[in-house]
Amino acid sequence: MTVVSFVGAGPGDKDLITLKGYRRLKDADVVVYAGSLVNPELLGYCRQDARKFDSASMTLKEIIDVMTNAVKKRQKVVRLQTGDFSIYGSIREQIEELRKRGVDFECIPGVSSFLGAASQMGVEYTVPEVAQSVIITRMSGRTRVPEAESLKSLASHHTSMVIFLSTQSIRKVVRQLLMGGYSQETPAAVIYKATWPDEKVVRGTLMDIADKTSEANISRTALIMVGAFLGKDYTYSKLYDAAFTHTYRKGIKNVEE
Repeated sequence: MTVVSFVGAGPGDKDLITLKGYRRLKDADVVVYAGSLVNPELLGYCRQDARKFDSASMTLKEIIDVMTNAVKKRQKVVRLQTGDFSIYGSIREQIEELRKRGVDFECIPGVSSFLGAASQMGVEYTVPEVAQSVIITRMSGRTRVPEAESLKSLASHHTSMVIFLSTQSIRKVVRQLLMGGYSQETPAAVIYKATWPDEKVVRGTLMDIADKTSEANISRTALIMVGAFLGKDYTYSKLYDAAFTHTYRKGIKNVEE
């Protein structure tokens, strides 16, 4: 029996799908894709005779039915998810339903939008002695967030933070972050559709990022990035320090010796 291949589509740029994901997409008989978020150019990798289903208007049952029926016919099925499906990908419920029906699956990871965003901006979330932890979260809305994971609570750690699915409420986001302990001078950025041709980047601080985002007409399909990693302060790592020894480098001898 064939399997359902869950494939992370990457952050937007059609070339940022993995080679393994591309191969599955190219060979697929049936593709169920997240049409509201996946770059439609990715469908150009499919065979012309492949059947394509946009899941934006489908229910969970309809999605599972399409995939299950195709597998029963020994057809190759790709479930094309946004970014990397391990973050806000809603694949757990799909996997559980496939298991109930005895359908096997595989998961092929992709490049998350939070990684694409950092690459486009040329920043590193973990700057030595500035920030060594990253919190990936979202603001509570129609999908509830556990109270212990509220933005106000998480902000108390002052780590690098990436906030998904919350740009439409950025003023509330900022208020929660300030209440949690970030200062108004904390660097912040909003990146709309990272790696897409129509990408937009807004930089500022928690004092003005909401106004700047509004002026740029960004309200969805964007990430909010907050933390000192976006600032001017940085420290070089020990990894390439000539005076720092490790397993692969014993140190550089004094040339005068």
